[in-house]
Amino acid sequence: MSGRVASSAVTLALLTACSSAGSLHEIAIETPLQPKLDVSSFSRILIAGFIAGGSDEVDANRETARLLRSQLRNQSDLRVVEADVMALADMALRKEVGEGFGDAVPLAEPNTITEEQELEEYERVFADIGFWQELGTSYQQPLIVTGTVLFTPHARAGFVTQEQESYDSFGRRRVVPVRAYRERTGYVLSQKFIFIDGRTGATLYTESHREEILYEADQNTPALSSYFELMDRLIPTFLGALSTETIRGTRILLR
Repeated sequence: MSGRVASSAVTLALLTACSSAGSLHEIAIETPLQPKLDVSSFSRILIAGFIAGGSDEVDANRETARLLRSQLRNQSDLRVVEADVMALADMALRKEVGEGFGDAVPLAEPNTITEEQELEEYERVFADIGFWQELGTSYQQPLIVTGTVLFTPHARAGFVTQEQESYDSFGRRRVVPVRAYRERTGYVLSQKFIFIDGRTGATLYTESHREEILYEADQNTPALSSYFELMDRLIPTFLGALSTETIRGTRILLR
């Protein structure tokens, strides 16, 4: 008898024994998860804007800021600051030309950013404590959310295993695995959220995510629809950094 079969047999025997001694009841339980970031000292939150690159079909900076603000209005106790979305990539370029960043190499124009490595060159703006502190003072010292977002087209081709139905001469249905060559296209969303203390300008917390979606070659899905579909996967994690999450499940009790 294999280990898995033996384990199942033992479990079945225990449940049978418990059933004979009493009754089994399923109850709902909730387990709260503490937020990753303590925001109790803030009453306001500012979605400042993002350094964005990738597909020119989607303004990832503005769309990300709009979406996060909308979610926060419905899901957070923090008051969302109404402000224009900042063009941080352009600001980083101007600072590069004007004040400079030490011995840094010149930055590429924002609309040419296609890789995560190119975004990294802009990230020095997040370390400018004076800038973020001054911004925070302008908006009553909120929690500031910024970061980077890269939304790029993606393609993949290769052999995949898929199920195929067949019927024998007696009409009996069979499902067999078949390897087939498929070409799929889609998008990759690489997102970094940076939380900054608007009182001090210091970075409090950073988290990065990468999500990918692929469609069949003959499926024509608009870029903006794909962007929102990928962001739907990230929103719960973003909100979980700010507020308590609850995991719901069930347990079996013997009475």
